[in-house]
Amino acid sequence: MRDLGVGFGCLLGGQRWVARHGRQYGFGLLPGLISLVLYAAALVALAVWGEDAVTWATPFADHWSSPWQGLFRGFLTAVLFALGLLLAVLTFTAVTLLIGQPFYESLSEKVDADVSPDGTAPRSDLPLWRELWISGRDSLRVLVRAGLWGVLLFALGFVPLVGQTMVPLLGFFVTGFFLTEELASVALQRRGVELRARLALLRSRKTLVWGFGTPLGLAFLVPFVAVFLMPGAVAGATLLARELLGEETGEGGTEDTGGSAADGHARPQGVTP
Repeated sequence: MRDLGVGFGCLLGGQRWVARHGRQYGFGLLPGLISLVLYAAALVALAVWGEDAVTWATPFADHWSSPWQGLFRGFLTAVLFALGLLLAVLTFTAVTLLIGQPFYESLSEKVDADVSPDGTAPRSDLPLWRELWISGRDSLRVLVRAGLWGVLLFALGFVPLVGQTMVPLLGFFVTGFFLTEELASVALQRRGVELRARLALLRSRKTLVWGFGTPLGLAFLVPFVAVFLMPGAVAGATLLARELLGEETGEGGTEDTGGSAADGHARPQGVTP
């Protein structure tokens, strides 16, 4: 349970960091605003034409008597929009990070230098185009995994009782995990940690990841909130990456993110900071 608090502390610590660095925060809003416009248009289109899409996909229900036809198609329309909203939350971070890659890379590096006891930060020797390629490729792989989870949750939504209770709860935890992976990839990729090693690292401390990503995913569901939290989320994910790798964090970070080595959290094999 301690890890839940540590993860949430990283989230708050990132927001506090950008609050103290107003210029970094201001520039960090631009990629999120661009992404917001794109996703708002897509969700509006889904809301307007979602019912037509469901009607087209369920011709077998054309001759059902009332009210069963309306209830069935209304339920599918609601599930379709909920799935679209879930995918929007999962992909918003990836698209925003890709749009704002140069800035977020710089922001993450500044957070590292600020909280590091010796004032240094890991640096990537790769050219920008190579970093963009790796980031885009890894994001696509993660989104495929997230999409498979989305399809599974969509199918489970038809199960009576379970679909209305456990599935939404499970969806928030799935969203939190993949959201954290996308955000932490900025700091971890700069350290040369490959995708498989990143996923293993995150799975090794799921409660830490959920403590960071689940409340953030819930906050991202509120319109416009994701844009304003995004810079702090990147900063917080950098603190989380340091915690995962057992790197010492100074006074500029969270109040309770250190001590992973003392608590016996071993770094998975193959992960190199």
